[in-house]
Amino acid sequence: MKHFISLHDVTHEEFSQLLSLAAKLKREQKQGIEHNILKGKTLGMIFSKSSTRTRVSFEVGMYQLGGHALFLSSNDIQLGRGETIYDTANVMSRFVDGIMIRTFDHQDVLDLAEYGTIPIINGLTDLLHPCQALADLLTVQEHKGRLRGLKLAYIGDGNNVAHSLLYACAKAGMDVSIASPAGYECNPEIVANAKEDAKILGSKVLITNDPAEAIKDADVVYTDTWASMGQEAEKAERAKIFKDYQVNKELFSHSKPDSIFMHCLPAYRGYEVTEDVIDSERSVIFDEAENRLHAQKAVMAMLMVGDNK
Repeated sequence: MKHFISLHDVTHEEFSQLLSLAAKLKREQKQGIEHNILKGKTLGMIFSKSSTRTRVSFEVGMYQLGGHALFLSSNDIQLGRGETIYDTANVMSRFVDGIMIRTFDHQDVLDLAEYGTIPIINGLTDLLHPCQALADLLTVQEHKGRLRGLKLAYIGDGNNVAHSLLYACAKAGMDVSIASPAGYECNPEIVANAKEDAKILGSKVLITNDPAEAIKDADVVYTDTWASMGQEAEKAERAKIFKDYQVNKELFSHSKPDSIFMHCLPAYRGYEVTEDVIDSERSVIFDEAENRLHAQKAVMAMLMVGDNK
């Protein structure tokens, strides 16, 4: 891998290697084993879109790997405004060993990768959230002991998280079903790409407007906030549209008896999920949150070891 932008671009073998490395780094960190894999390396972190979890997990991850992380907010950098992305990419490539960017426009990430000479990590765009999906499947693997042959059901908005879960499940050989209201479905191009990826390991992709159909016999049930960052003005309207897509005890009962519940957080109890589900013994949301740290460490280690300039 030269960059980590979309899981669609990652081979099945690379995806498996990332999960294995993440599990190894997590296990050894718990054992007190220190790593200096990225000693002397610096990660530039560009935040056009703020996030507590992304900043903390990448900063701690770089520290645990022996490197340094540099935080750059929208006030610190003129990405695409006072300075062209071409110039930003070239200048940053002379200063740091990799860039993680969390932004709105997916094209910003693609442009940085095109014009720069260092690895680019997609920390989130409005289109994709690959770091989250990698952490999600690491969590599933920990709790289920395997990935291939399982079924993940996502209930809610066909957003960046849903898109990356489509790609991740396809790469892992998992069946995936997405239930969204009409008009809020996943991007058709991403669905088509995921179906092509899924053919390699023989898994299935289902897109539906029926949450009961999607969740039937699922091993993993997943939801996300109905109004993502930047959509706050739509929250009341979306609450009405998505009310039948709430993951509550009744809907959750259609999944397998040993299914687990996942949410990328932050969660809004009483909206996309009820307390009796998200706070139940079958909820693994905090394991999932922790695994952002370990999954991202694997990404940084695979991309930034050696001379990438």
